[in-house]
Amino acid sequence: AGAAFQYLLVEKTGAQKNVGLIQLNRPQALNALCEGLMAELRQALEAMESDPEVGAIVLTGSQKAFAAGADIKEMQNKTFQECYGSGFLAGWDKVSVVRKPIIAAVNGYALGGGCELAMMCDIIYAGEKAQFGQPEILLGTIPGAGGTQRLTRAVGKSLAMEMVLTGDRISA
Repeated sequence: AGAAFQYLLVEKTGAQKNVGLIQLNRPQALNALCEGLMAELRQALEAMESDPEVGAIVLTGSQKAFAAGADIKEMQNKTFQECYGSGFLAGWDKVSVVRKPIIAAVNGYALGGGCELAMMCDIIYAGEKAQFGQPEILLGTIPGAGGTQRLTRAVGKSLAMEMVLTGDRISA
């Protein structure tokens, strides 16, 4: 992909170098999805999508965390008006509109925004240690990047309601 990233590791891999690999790389924050990481992810996805050699994209994190959610420290002092007026979360759906297949390789935590990010991918491969959850209710809010709709489609209404309203996690 050529570009240097602060929050991602990006490469082309596979025998024919036709698989784009994007690894979230904020280990100190369990790959929390800050604005900088999400901007870099959009940039990497655009580069992979326009690269004729890339046939599919794999999005992954670390063994401990795919992504532990949105960066709460970054958003904790924002008011509703600031979030709404600034287009907060704008562009988070880039993963869902890329025309090439995107595979989420999830191990460890995929919580909140991380769970939503995985669900935006076309396929999710979950490792034995994968934990999916929408714990936003524990902070007094609900999933904000389409998680309520995607989760219902992925696991059914009953389990989605349980996860969103209790903050409980499910394993792979």
